[in-house]
Amino acid sequence: MDGMELLIATGVLALGTFAFRFAGPVLRSRVKLTPKAERLMALAAVVLLAALVAVSALTEGHGFAGIARPAGVLVAGVLAWRKAPFALVVVAAAATAALLRLAGVP
Repeated sequence: MDGMELLIATGVLALGTFAFRFAGPVLRSRVKLTPKAERLMALAAVVLLAALVAVSALTEGHGFAGIARPAGVLVAGVLAWRKAPFALVVVAAAATAALLRLAGVP
């Protein structure tokens, strides 16, 4: 792929992204969803985010990531649930994983 094709592909993707983002507010007033459908869509967003966290926390490549990473994510989740400051959540999660790996836990 030469430089011009890359620029065209980037432009097409940028326009498509803009069109999708613009369509939301435009169509929001025209398309009416039932309250049940709106609840399901909100729940679907939470489920997708949870699935992303699970895959990122539990896998590395095509295999299991080991115990240290999920333990760090668990610590972060508990601290976030307890409304700890974000910096503390990140540092505690990283420290948990690092200390477990230092202790020889995969």
